[in-house]
Amino acid sequence: MHRRRTPGPALDRLTILELNQDGCFVDPDSRQPLEPVAVEAFLHNALAVPDEVTDIFVWVHGWNNDRRTAVRAATQLFGGIERRYAAHADRYPAIASLTGQYVVICWPSQSSVLPSGYARIRELAHQMTTEGYAEYSLAELLGYLDDQREPPALATGTLQTAGGQYLHCIGHSFGGRFLAEAVSAAATPSPRTLALLPPNEQFEFTVDNFVVFQMAARPGIFTSQLETLLTDAPLQGPVCLTFSSADRATCRWHRLAEGKPGIGCRGACAEAGEIITTRLHPVSDDYLRAELGARIVNIDASWRYRAGRWLNPAGAHSDFQHEESYHLVLTLMNFARP
Repeated sequence: MHRRRTPGPALDRLTILELNQDGCFVDPDSRQPLEPVAVEAFLHNALAVPDEVTDIFVWVHGWNNDRRTAVRAATQLFGGIERRYAAHADRYPAIASLTGQYVVICWPSQSSVLPSGYARIRELAHQMTTEGYAEYSLAELLGYLDDQREPPALATGTLQTAGGQYLHCIGHSFGGRFLAEAVSAAATPSPRTLALLPPNEQFEFTVDNFVVFQMAARPGIFTSQLETLLTDAPLQGPVCLTFSSADRATCRWHRLAEGKPGIGCRGACAEAGEIITTRLHPVSDDYLRAELGARIVNIDASWRYRAGRWLNPAGAHSDFQHEESYHLVLTLMNFARP
């Protein structure tokens, strides 16, 4: 019996970019890290956005993915979004059409599936930003993508361009942390990042939606290290964060590493008025705008993200590939349209 292939995005609209352990983009031919001065030309050659594209997605995978599994997860996610829109476009009326451009960021996240492996990748992910160039590389990518577009006069201040294109950043686990740091860099680049930029230049881009499935970071990171993501960063929509009590990696192992469960276990915390918690909706139910209307929206997916709780040492950390997740992303895309 043949297994039915899950529909996915057209391969000519999927670009794979790799970061090394120092957070530098890697040349796919030489396998050597690119110098900062060469990044813009590299992106220009590697990634072109056709005029017919309506939505650009940047995906950064999480813990314990190699290139093959990272691309498979991205294809499953993007394919699920496309498939659901094709079958239920009437549920998302502001999205007149959907033609996606997909960018997959791969980074060296592999380790054992035990708490020691999780802790090692946690340290590596931190070092790739604090001591490496991950913040710069991803912020440079977002700036490059934004430079491909011209916002129309009637949509000034939104991400819509003359071609109707929007930019969505989606991450999983530690990949969401990378993206959050990159978007924050647009508001307050670190001294190390500023030193890599030409004189008097900043990162200039706008992100329309920011979604992280099961983020591997401490709950208070948005009140300290990533505070500017809520105040000064060029982010139009909410920071949308799923969590599940069955995520053993962030509920138990993150607590061993940082003293508290991670965001993927219980959600983030922030000042009153900046954060709300909304239950992940079944596909039969529409979201109200108010349910996704705060700067941070914790999405309680404990009822849905359950697989792997007993058989997988990490629990439900990677159990986000569901129709309900695609429904959430499409709803955010729908609400982003003017």
